[in-house]
Amino acid sequence: MNLEGKLAVVTGVSKGIGLATVQSLLDKGAKVAGWGRTAPELQHDSFHFFECDVRYNESVQRAFDQTISHLGTHVNILVNNAGLGVAGLLEDISLDDWHTMFETNVNGIFYCTRLVIPGMKELGEGHIINISSIAGTTGIEQMAGYCGTKHAVRGISHSLYKEVRDYGVKVTCIYPGSVQTNFFDNIESVTVNENMMRPEDIASTIMHALESHPNYHHIDIEVRPLMPKGKRQK
Repeated sequence: MNLEGKLAVVTGVSKGIGLATVQSLLDKGAKVAGWGRTAPELQHDSFHFFECDVRYNESVQRAFDQTISHLGTHVNILVNNAGLGVAGLLEDISLDDWHTMFETNVNGIFYCTRLVIPGMKELGEGHIINISSIAGTTGIEQMAGYCGTKHAVRGISHSLYKEVRDYGVKVTCIYPGSVQTNFFDNIESVTVNENMMRPEDIASTIMHALESHPNYHHIDIEVRPLMPKGKRQK
């Protein structure tokens, strides 16, 4: 897809992968609608922020309506990036934390995606990027709730691409390993460090998938830091 002039919606844009993706899309000439609870520190003529909490369908619908009203076109690209994780033994996770993870990571993707699909089908072109995690392909101790949500993202992505592929619409699921973001702020067992991937690395992978030939479809992309514990000394 040629990204020049295309309309992209990115969720969770305040920082990290979401913000890096917005910046990369703007560099490619796209118009970007950023949906999130907090606006990023970004000023650009082609960037428009719309307050949105993806946990709530009403909030997503309002952001979508505002996006179409202000930018007056179909959405060509959706990057479902908003997400969070809470660590803890299964029996210790609070009901509130459990529900918040599923409402954000799973329900949020449903609420956002269902609104853009009709327009993409009408255009005969579109690309939905779902940010999962390596937690979406394996189990991680004390991350059962988070892993459950990211496994769900994988299942949704695999089912959806089979529903929309014949309309020229792509669905790509990306499974990052550890990234230098605020995701780990509330996870005491992990400290962000320079051996993790950078948000702009994930954004570059998203750009690669988006700019591929119309008949070339990235379904699953797993990315990890090459040396997560640093370079081994001789």
